[in-house]
Amino acid sequence: MFTLLSEGNSAFSLITPDPGLAIWSLIIFVTLWVILGKFAFKPIVNALKEREESIDAALKSAATAKAEMAALTSKNEALLIEAKEERNRIIAEAKVAGEKLKNEIVLKAASEADAKIQQALREIETQKKAAIAEVKNEVASISLDIAEKILRKELKGSAEQQAYVGELMKETSLN
Repeated sequence: MFTLLSEGNSAFSLITPDPGLAIWSLIIFVTLWVILGKFAFKPIVNALKEREESIDAALKSAATAKAEMAALTSKNEALLIEAKEERNRIIAEAKVAGEKLKNEIVLKAASEADAKIQQALREIETQKKAAIAEVKNEVASISLDIAEKILRKELKGSAEQQAYVGELMKETSLN
């Protein structure tokens, strides 16, 4: 195959093409290519296909997850909006109920105050009537006392009776 330099030959035989070497090189290359194709390239190609399929599956799964996340996000936003509307409705109802309760309490307090005022006026009127009746009874009692004293003492003249009535009036006080 390789021809080495002989003492008389000055050129390298490696540089000059040798047809036998080229054929053997070609046979070895093809054999190596077939062996590699059968034992190395097929597993590498299969591994690359499996890798490509797993990447495609992962991308599809990611797209599905992204779509699900978008759906969940929109559903969450809708639920959040619904919850806010419910909260606002509850607050509005509470305000209305509070106003209604406040108005009821004010009306009840006003009616109770009116009732107390009416009761106080009735009590005042009752006490006024009782005081007037007491004064009338006192005046009647005083009048009877005076009449009794007048009748006990026999007076001869009208002037003496008038003087005696004046004297009794001074003695009796209306307080």
